[in-house]
Amino acid sequence: MQKIEKLKEFLQASPADSFLKHALALEYIKAGDDTSARVLFEEILSTHPDYIGSYYHLAGLLEKNGDTEAAIKWYEKGMAAAKAAGDQHAFNELQMAYDDLIS
Repeated sequence: MQKIEKLKEFLQASPADSFLKHALALEYIKAGDDTSARVLFEEILSTHPDYIGSYYHLAGLLEKNGDTEAAIKWYEKGMAAAKAAGDQHAFNELQMAYDDLIS
């Protein structure tokens, strides 16, 4: 819980910092607060659709919680964003997770 509070403090000083939001979302997942994590990931991706790593984690979170349709959508959006950014590594990771989910 201490990490969450510290990240929240940092975010108060830099509320638009996607890296801090992403880190906080990952801490929320560790703490079992999937709803808060989802809100943060979606916020990041609505304002910074080029923040590729958040697609993978959001889709994985949705998959874990049984929302397969939404997970597929976010994996697909992530693959498109990774391709547009020329990030082949991220594209491959998203593609593998996507293929595992749909097969």
